[in-house]
Amino acid sequence: MQTQQAFSIEVHAFDQGRILSLHGYLDASTSNILDQEIQKTLADAIHKIIIDCTDLTYISSAGLGIFMKHIDAIRKHGGDLVFCSMQKSVYTVFDLLGFPILYRIVDSTESALSLFQVGGES
Repeated sequence: MQTQQAFSIEVHAFDQGRILSLHGYLDASTSNILDQEIQKTLADAIHKIIIDCTDLTYISSAGLGIFMKHIDAIRKHGGDLVFCSMQKSVYTVFDLLGFPILYRIVDSTESALSLFQVGGES
């Protein structure tokens, strides 16, 4: 049996957006932390969001569901969610569920920032 690992989010501002750096284990018991942070970001009228997955070690369907819950509201306001720096194991989960078709996934934070700065949002 796998033991519960910690989950946390670091928040960094950029131009008209935010970078949410995810750390640890995102599952049903921790997905509410992500949900609250995205709600807070949207309440601040910020719709350009980069999800930095450098230190995300695991994601479950509950974690993925949080992104699906908010994507329509984000895109409705001219924003987008861009994922970056995924570990192979996390990318595999995204890929199996078809997320690369729905979301942009890039190799680095710099690449994600450039998508927003050059008018790359959908």
